[in-house]
Amino acid sequence: TPSNVGMQNLAEEELCDVDGMEVVITKLLVAADGTQRTIANEMEKADKEKRDSMSFFDKLQYGPSFYVKRYDDDNQRVYKTIPIKLPSKWRNDLNYSARSKDGRVLFDSLPADANGNQCAALLLKRDDEVAQANTDPKKLREVFDEVLPQFSALLDDDTIENVAKKPPSFLPSFRYVAPRLNQGDRTVILGDAIHTVKPYFGLGANSALQDVQILKQSIESTNTMKEATHLFSQQRAAESKALVEISRELDRPGLLGVFTFIVPLIVDSIFNKLAPKIFSPNTIAMLQKREMTFRGIRRRKRFERVGQIATLGTFFTALTMGAKQLIRTLSRVTGKRNTTVVASAVGGIAAISVLKKVAVFLVPGMAPADVLTKASAGKGEGKESPLRTIQPYNSENEDLSADFAGGGI
Repeated sequence: TPSNVGMQNLAEEELCDVDGMEVVITKLLVAADGTQRTIANEMEKADKEKRDSMSFFDKLQYGPSFYVKRYDDDNQRVYKTIPIKLPSKWRNDLNYSARSKDGRVLFDSLPADANGNQCAALLLKRDDEVAQANTDPKKLREVFDEVLPQFSALLDDDTIENVAKKPPSFLPSFRYVAPRLNQGDRTVILGDAIHTVKPYFGLGANSALQDVQILKQSIESTNTMKEATHLFSQQRAAESKALVEISRELDRPGLLGVFTFIVPLIVDSIFNKLAPKIFSPNTIAMLQKREMTFRGIRRRKRFERVGQIATLGTFFTALTMGAKQLIRTLSRVTGKRNTTVVASAVGGIAAISVLKKVAVFLVPGMAPADVLTKASAGKGEGKESPLRTIQPYNSENEDLSADFAGGGI
């Protein structure tokens, strides 16, 4: 820990003098330095240096190396924060969310206090012109007026100008550490330092809290700190990896996202409705179940994929056999060979049916949170879902909280 900290004048750049250091010995060191993961990076470096100095047989006994798995962000969005004061008739205990139809703009606003002040985040693609620093305030105002008129009316020109000037902030990239979460017998890492995900479903913060809870349980249920740190690592390392892998699958762009996220979501929904006792809901719904672990969700979904493929294979095999028999019958009755025409018609009907279900999700710039909204909408909600329909703002402070409510806090 630093023993001497020198601060410059607040008007100047803040500096920290760490020339004077003192060593502190502790029974347990918990590293929770977030997405910077300075400790994890040092653990990776130290582990590599140690293994490089070992003989071949020593490496076999030592086991797998500690590493940080770093994914390139292939679906990057940036954001700018915006302070908002809600009208008195709007509920101030709700999360307000909205998006543009083309997926260009995502907007999320959370309560900052009980007085109607909120902190909003405007999410955009990295190359969007209004996502840049020192962008034109008039263009930013035009975007709000066009796609977020209710919120545009709540922002004065000074706020718009300040938001236009500020540089964008970046969402974290997906990362995890493996195969252990301890360094020696008295150091553990937890939180975003071991599992970094994008904040679409609240998995990062909630998982960090669960890390703390499980570390506490590990300490209380063992006799030594060595046993506690190793038990915590055994219980959370694989969970952290599964969390990041699942979250990343929900954020892939383009066609890859269609096949890793949207198609499985649709197939899961169909099978769950047909046989709810056999097939579980889609992955997003499973993430809401407190009794399910991330590894448990992954195992179950992989098992169900086998059943789904087998069921679909059996169905299409029977359909093909039935179609062949129908074609033979029609051929005998009509005297015509129309096998190709009939088979094409069957395939066309099936393709149209699937495309109708997929089409609602194929919106440019679609984010996981948007799919969650569409997937969770009931039959009675339809096109009037508040995240898809924007009503003109009433200048008399009409209560529009119901039109944008994302949920109670």
